[in-house]
Amino acid sequence: MSAPAVPMTDAPGNAARKRPRAARPRVQHRGAILAFVLPFGTLFALFYLVPIGYAIYQSLLVIEREGTFGQATEVFGGLTQYILVFQNGPFWQSIGRVLTFGAVQVPIMLGLALLFALLLDSPLVRGKKFFRLAFFVPYAVPGVIAAIMWGYLYSPNLSPFSAVTESINFLSADLVLWAIANVVTWVFVGYNMLIIYSALLAIPGELYEAARLDGAGQLRIAWSVKIPLIMPAIILTAIFSIIGTLQLLAEPQVFRSFSSAVTSTFTPNLTVYSTSSIPNFNLAAAFSVVLALATFILSFTFLKFTQRKEAK
Repeated sequence: MSAPAVPMTDAPGNAARKRPRAARPRVQHRGAILAFVLPFGTLFALFYLVPIGYAIYQSLLVIEREGTFGQATEVFGGLTQYILVFQNGPFWQSIGRVLTFGAVQVPIMLGLALLFALLLDSPLVRGKKFFRLAFFVPYAVPGVIAAIMWGYLYSPNLSPFSAVTESINFLSADLVLWAIANVVTWVFVGYNMLIIYSALLAIPGELYEAARLDGAGQLRIAWSVKIPLIMPAIILTAIFSIIGTLQLLAEPQVFRSFSSAVTSTFTPNLTVYSTSSIPNFNLAAAFSVVLALATFILSFTFLKFTQRKEAK
């Protein structure tokens, strides 16, 4: 008599394969999600993606004429405009100039912003509302107005401080870059201070209490507790400042009226503006694309460097 057949059981792997998969959760309220995303997506595409695409398209075109006075036509020129960009000495000199500008001005500006933010956050300082407003007021002044105001203060013939401006020519070729740096610092210190101060306000008060119980004074708390915790805000302001440095335009443009040392190629953005005024829109578009790439590379490199340093 044969033994009764024993039903074969599936191996664990087979059972797992036969087990029905969990159904994916259905996305609800798709219409509401689309309604919220569509306005931003539309504006982002119209005012960011489309201009970038159009600039790249224009940078690939060249102007051709039939004869000396023939009608100008735009034809595809490949990388012709980019070859001219890399052969343009004044453009690269302007990039080197603003990099030197940023290497000196950005640390000074952010150092002052950090100092003012720490002072406003200190329990030893009185009149915080007044000083917070006083530090921020210069940022409320438009950049062009600020440049005109400081231009008059620097001018030997117009300045109320003629005793100083006659002995030190702030508008000379050696000092005009740092005169512009002073204007930018005056305007943007308060803006960066508010970003850092907002980060300070988000620190829990219990950390300060614990530090004081350990015998730490205000300077020690600022150095060992506050600054490390607000480092992301400081990095954010540094990235904004790097981008703003490479986009410097309003202040040099105004200072051209006060100093002959500020030429039409003094900064990269001024070079783009002057080239488009010739007009040579295709070359100006190529300048813009290269400048945008340089800004992205510099900002991304700085961000990665700081992130790697924080990870250690």
